[in-house]
Amino acid sequence: MPKTSKVKKKVLKTKVKTVSKPKSKIISKAKEINKAKEINKGPVKISKNYIPKDTEKYMCEKHKVFFRMRLTEWKKELVKANNEALYFGSMDDNSISADVVDQASSYTDKNVEMKAINRQIKLISEIDKALARIREGIYGYCLDTAEPIGLKRLIARPVAKYTIAAQEKHEKNEKVHADD
Repeated sequence: MPKTSKVKKKVLKTKVKTVSKPKSKIISKAKEINKAKEINKGPVKISKNYIPKDTEKYMCEKHKVFFRMRLTEWKKELVKANNEALYFGSMDDNSISADVVDQASSYTDKNVEMKAINRQIKLISEIDKALARIREGIYGYCLDTAEPIGLKRLIARPVAKYTIAAQEKHEKNEKVHADD
């Protein structure tokens, strides 16, 4: 009988050892997470009337939060306007006039409205791309030269991807290729 009791003790000892190892790993991971939280200090909050300044570090967390908020608000407005235009515009489809001029005018108005909606849909896509660049940490830097785009340009056009010089270069290339 003494042999079996010794075996049981050995088994219990090994079980205790295997259980204690994962706890130490969990504790060390928790410490790493806490250190990361101390470094990041959580999300940055800014006031609604905050405007980025040149004196601040370029594309600091405040700038990123400002542009993220501005882009999401802009996107919400565009989506709302598109939904309203599509809803209220579709109600006019049943009005068919006997006058050919009225029909042509109505068709032209619809065409202009649909082009505007398509432009807004493309702009929403550009806003989504800008938000993705913010998440990736490359927002505010030229996609060609990697130079800062500049706060004034980003405030004027938050979806800007290029510096002014790089944008002019792209537009010249588009003009050359459009002529071919």
